[in-house]
Amino acid sequence: MPATLSHEVTGPESGDRNAPVVVLLGSLGSDHSMWDAQVRDLSRDHRVIAVDHRGHGASEVVPGPCTIADLAGDVLALLDALDVDRFHVAGLSLGGAVSQWLAVHESARVRSAVLMCTAAKFGEPSAWLERAATVRADGTAAVADAVAARWVTPARAEREPELLASLRAMVVATPAEGYASCCDALSGWDGRADLARIACPTTVVAGDEDPSTPPEVLREIADGVAGSEFVLLSPAAHVPAVESPERVTEVLRAHLAAAAATS
Repeated sequence: MPATLSHEVTGPESGDRNAPVVVLLGSLGSDHSMWDAQVRDLSRDHRVIAVDHRGHGASEVVPGPCTIADLAGDVLALLDALDVDRFHVAGLSLGGAVSQWLAVHESARVRSAVLMCTAAKFGEPSAWLERAATVRADGTAAVADAVAARWVTPARAEREPELLASLRAMVVATPAEGYASCCDALSGWDGRADLARIACPTTVVAGDEDPSTPPEVLREIADGVAGSEFVLLSPAAHVPAVESPERVTEVLRAHLAAAAATS
């Protein structure tokens, strides 16, 4: 059964339900507040749905391992409940894997995709299974420092320690089982063979200082998706939606405008 997902729906002041829908999916250990800057801008002329993955934010925690397909099923169930048929999707890291799955398996519904600081395969499964075991045993605080340090560049972290502290708090606030089950999902994720099946307008976004999914990992996705655009953000680490919000918003706006022109 799909999990019940916490989410925020924001749209034009007119309340136009015919406005194009943009779904925002975040990283492992985040909640939908990571997209706050983009929501404020895009919701002027789009219906924006910012989503917490299962076991993240205020979403339902489902004990035990899950898959990327399960996480995508949660999103589809939410969109069905909101009476959303076709949508644009932007996903960062874990959210980017879910976005890839949606673009491949729900091509009739996905109008376009932005794949940001993500991968078609996130390293070896053993590392994710070890992290899941650590978090189940000791909680998300056991990994929070290392995770938050990868989300922003070292220079930004030194300049704004309060930003780093807020990101660490976001990780710590994530329920341990929710975090661990999504580690299980990442351990089993390998979308490399399906990249050529993504046919919607696609923008692939990398951070030049991202230690988790460096630019060459995103290049693999861009090379595999025919006609995709590759954007390199600088300076940026793993979560540029927070570190470089204005630039990410510009990229999303340019992508959505190009996708609208194509359709």
